[in-house]
Amino acid sequence: MESGLKTEYPLETGVGVATRLEDLPRFRDPDCAALVWNRLAPQGLKDWINGLDPAHLPRWREVVAAEAVSEAVLDACEEAGTPECEERTALIADIQALSHAFAELMETSFVQLRLDVIKSNACRRFHVDAITARMVCTYRGTGTQFGTSHGGQEPTRIHTVSSQSPIFLRGSLWSETPASNLLHRSPPIEGTGETRLLLVLDPASDSPESED
Repeated sequence: MESGLKTEYPLETGVGVATRLEDLPRFRDPDCAALVWNRLAPQGLKDWINGLDPAHLPRWREVVAAEAVSEAVLDACEEAGTPECEERTALIADIQALSHAFAELMETSFVQLRLDVIKSNACRRFHVDAITARMVCTYRGTGTQFGTSHGGQEPTRIHTVSSQSPIFLRGSLWSETPASNLLHRSPPIEGTGETRLLLVLDPASDSPESED
């Protein structure tokens, strides 16, 4: 199982790598099934999130204007009792920035925002979501996993996206290219004691069908 920051993935996966905001439009290239954005997250954010009591991790699910995401995340933090500090402010700003980038990429003004706290296996089977596209960023815990299916079988070579690195995934409703053999799943963590904090963004017109 492969993880860590990568400059490229095997060609057969169809997964590209972006290192700058300006690289994100590559997601629309015909041969790009998914795009991982390897970026520098706000300093100290990962350690702070990992040190939080899971009870204080923000949870939220709402269709919201892309420009107003920070207000929704602030409400989620207040509701969860997430401590007020510089790191919380940085988290809210980061989610707002990712939402803006995703909305621009998908040419939409509203997004389906989900902040999930996951302690179980969630959607552990490899699959393709019944949506046009989705962005997933794991802020805490093991990142989304993906691999190429051969002959309808589960992938044998599994890649794990690094935490804090968003992955942009095409769904089965993406109409510009044929279906890809790329599958993804939520990592199996049940029984490990791990808690994941997951940001999921969909275009507002899509109905979420799975966790990540």
